[in-house]
Amino acid sequence: MASKETDQTRSEMSKVENVIGVIMQIGVLASAIVIIIGLLMFFITGQSGYTGNNFPHTFAAIGRGLVYFKPYAIIMLGLFLLILTPALRVLVSIYAFAVMKDRMYVWITSLVMVILVIAMVIGMYGI
Repeated sequence: MASKETDQTRSEMSKVENVIGVIMQIGVLASAIVIIIGLLMFFITGQSGYTGNNFPHTFAAIGRGLVYFKPYAIIMLGLFLLILTPALRVLVSIYAFAVMKDRMYVWITSLVMVILVIAMVIGMYGI
């Protein structure tokens, strides 16, 4: 009986690892494509879409820049997607551990997510 439960747990973990791997691959690939599109636009037009050394550094500024197809805004979106990819991995891990009813890892992974969010807030506001 214990062997059957162990095999089922291993199977579930294998599925979770595969899903996480696919998420990481898609996130990195999507961010690379977006960054390359922004770089190509920058090299073709020769302009960043912003004056001087300015660039979008808030979500609102990135959003406004995307509406007007500004190359730097597109590059920043790609960088944001790249940063978001590991955070999404942590969220999927929390869900997977919760489904497997592994409370200790749910708590540990949730703590990691809280640390990631705090780090993003500190980075955004310079606290």
